[in-house]
Amino acid sequence: MVSMRNSGWAMTCVGGAGVLLTAVMSYTYAPLVQSPPFRSPEAYRILFWHVPFAWTSFLAFCLLFVGAIAWFLKRKEWGWNLFSTGSDLGLLFGLGVVISGPIWGSAEWGVPWDWGDLRLNTFGLLTAVALFIVLSRRSQPDGMDTRDTLSTIGLFGFSLVPITAIATTVYQKRHPSVVITQSDETGLDPKMLQVLIIGICSFWILMIGLSILTFLSYKLEYKLKNLLMSIDDEVVH
Repeated sequence: MVSMRNSGWAMTCVGGAGVLLTAVMSYTYAPLVQSPPFRSPEAYRILFWHVPFAWTSFLAFCLLFVGAIAWFLKRKEWGWNLFSTGSDLGLLFGLGVVISGPIWGSAEWGVPWDWGDLRLNTFGLLTAVALFIVLSRRSQPDGMDTRDTLSTIGLFGFSLVPITAIATTVYQKRHPSVVITQSDETGLDPKMLQVLIIGICSFWILMIGLSILTFLSYKLEYKLKNLLMSIDDEVVH
């Protein structure tokens, strides 16, 4: 467990440093958008955090999905811990998306949110599901019924992930497509692509580190709970 904890801290620090580097490079290295549809060529730089936030949140919801399935099939504590970890990180990175997106939207569209855009609303609902799960876990008594209910809600939330991912190309209104500037090979200016790749990799490393630390914290919490129950039983008898 000590080695896992050290690995978690190391990856969190490396990922965090990469995230900060991405922010610096987005202003000092990445060029302005040279695309007519973009009305705010400077404001677009927030996308170097916004896009990695979104992709990383999808990975977090995958942890939530795997944890929910493991809980239903195995009834093991590690499955519930994985579900809890996924919901915590899904909320963290999901909030990063719904906060950074409206900042860019205000500059580009003149409004922070478009209630007629499918992708925006499905992701907003996805983040709301994660918020509900996190708050419910902390406010409701822990038990089989609570875990089953929240796991079911988590599976519903995960069903929004493919809908949100596909919505940009299938139903695009205000939200930009996956192509930011025109290019025959990648659809991105090479410098923009480099910064975006650094950002995505950094966020993924950060998420792995946070996942390890969060999972271990829930594991220790479970051991402490069992230890306290054992002590109480000994005192009673």
